[in-house]
Amino acid sequence: MRAAVIVFPGSNCDRDMAVALRAAGADVQMVWHKDAALPDGLDLVAVPGGFSFGDYLRCGAIAAHSPICQGLVAHVNRGGYALGVCNGFQVLTETGVLPGALMRNAHLKFICKSVGLTVATTDSAFTQGYTAGDVIDLPVAHHDGNYTIDAEGLAQLQDADRIAFTYANSLNGSVADIAGVLSTNRRVLGMMPHPERSVDALHGGIAGQALFRGLVAQLVNA
Repeated sequence: MRAAVIVFPGSNCDRDMAVALRAAGADVQMVWHKDAALPDGLDLVAVPGGFSFGDYLRCGAIAAHSPICQGLVAHVNRGGYALGVCNGFQVLTETGVLPGALMRNAHLKFICKSVGLTVATTDSAFTQGYTAGDVIDLPVAHHDGNYTIDAEGLAQLQDADRIAFTYANSLNGSVADIAGVLSTNRRVLGMMPHPERSVDALHGGIAGQALFRGLVAQLVNA
């Protein structure tokens, strides 16, 4: 299974993402944001957390116009898998790959702690390793994690079972406490919490392992 991790100026979770994917069995290549194209033969493109371009304008807005994002969108449009975490989730919404927007936290404060996350669906390669209704602990670290979408868009997500994770307790003002959403074909996941920071017991937890192992297993057997 071949994966690429996109690196922007200000990315700070790119190596964590690569470590988590490699630990699950993926062959990982780091890709600079100014590259004109993605490597051939990729199964997954991962967009990591951090502060791309210093979060100027809107979070992820400048990164979404980087040359490599044209390749990201093309990869998704032809049915490729993609995972965006935190700033990566913001980039996926700014490119139009996922619906909605990530706004400033309702209380206007940066949140950095472990939180309870409810698994809302197991019908995806990303969540199949969990049980629906499970509450897992994952770290969050964001100032703009308030997921916002209009009533029609929310209804579409709910009707199609495309909400992947919700916060077990209200955290940042997100509509319906949404913490992660899936694309219409269920091959793209955007989420604010950091599963890549929870894959080693020595780092405080392993709740993210099931996401990466399930994803790699799905793609290896595809």
